[in-house]
Amino acid sequence: MKIRKRYYLQKKKLKKVTKELGDYSTLISPKSKVEILESDLYDIILVDGKPLIMMIDEVPFPTIKGALELELTKKYVIVDMGAVKFVAKGADVMSPGIVGADPDIQEGDFVIIIEETHRKPLAIGKAIISGAEMVEQNEGKAVSAIHYIGDKLWNLVI
Repeated sequence: MKIRKRYYLQKKKLKKVTKELGDYSTLISPKSKVEILESDLYDIILVDGKPLIMMIDEVPFPTIKGALELELTKKYVIVDMGAVKFVAKGADVMSPGIVGADPDIQEGDFVIIIEETHRKPLAIGKAIISGAEMVEQNEGKAVSAIHYIGDKLWNLVI
């Protein structure tokens, strides 16, 4: 991953990002140093030097490292242990491997993919179908993978 620019986020932009994060805005505390990294993949928001948020299509969403610091109550998809090794390598999530999902997920929403045993984040993806359909369906793709454990963003060293 190539870094093009690194600079502090302006207060106006910081307020906008915090508002758009909604339930995940707790990632940015009032005293945090917030910077933005413009890269060839995604723009990444550093909170106190840690890559906790990424901008996907101009929308802020937690990275896996950001998701690890949150208590996940919304926009999550739970996969069974058989799907873990595939998801952790960047595979899209198939409906048969899903054991639970936030029923409020709509098609096109960004979601955090977690494993069922320890409830730890494995990947970030974009929902192809709604949360209810993910659990009900027995075939087909449900979530398109964007960021996963072991990818360039996960291994980013600042």
